[in-house]
Amino acid sequence: MGEPSHKQVATDWLRRAVWLVGGTAAWNLVEAVVAIGAGVAAASIALVGFGLDSVIELAAGAMVFVRLLAQSRGRSGEALERTESRVRRFVGVTFFLLACYVLAQAGANLWLRRIPGESMLGIALAVASALVMPAIAWAKLRAAAALGSRALRAEAKETLACAWLSVALLFGLGAHAALGWWWADPVAALAMVPWLVREGREAWEEAED
Repeated sequence: MGEPSHKQVATDWLRRAVWLVGGTAAWNLVEAVVAIGAGVAAASIALVGFGLDSVIELAAGAMVFVRLLAQSRGRSGEALERTESRVRRFVGVTFFLLACYVLAQAGANLWLRRIPGESMLGIALAVASALVMPAIAWAKLRAAAALGSRALRAEAKETLACAWLSVALLFGLGAHAALGWWWADPVAALAMVPWLVREGREAWEEAED
């Protein structure tokens, strides 16, 4: 058998990208429900913020689906680039929204000295996400490179942000559970803000190119 054609390779990568984005959406749906529920019960801003990040990723994933669907229907050239720009701009906005939420709520928790409850469920969720999300993000980045999709690349970076949020969440919840550091939770949340703003600005600027 001969080597697969360029068109077949592109189709395979497109199919793989659809499965990756769809699988991430399913994961994020479960993650959002569990994280927000556990975060409200434990009064944990980092855990609630983690769940809201999952909701935002769901929205970003839906927009990436629009872009992938456009390519699967044969759209190319300027039409596809316009879709790319809209998706990148939307993903940039989702990064900014999450940064604003985390900044406001974490700042309020530090100012008011709100003490979060312990959440073993939240810790278990963060561990699972920290293990799974980097692999998914890496696979998305490969697919984005193969398809030439900066929109998918931006969404993959949001998946990386989810992995980083998991690590920050583990630090905050773990430090509170083990050492009683009530401030670790909002500080861990605030540590996410520079990354979120930088990635949001990058996605937005790429949409303007």
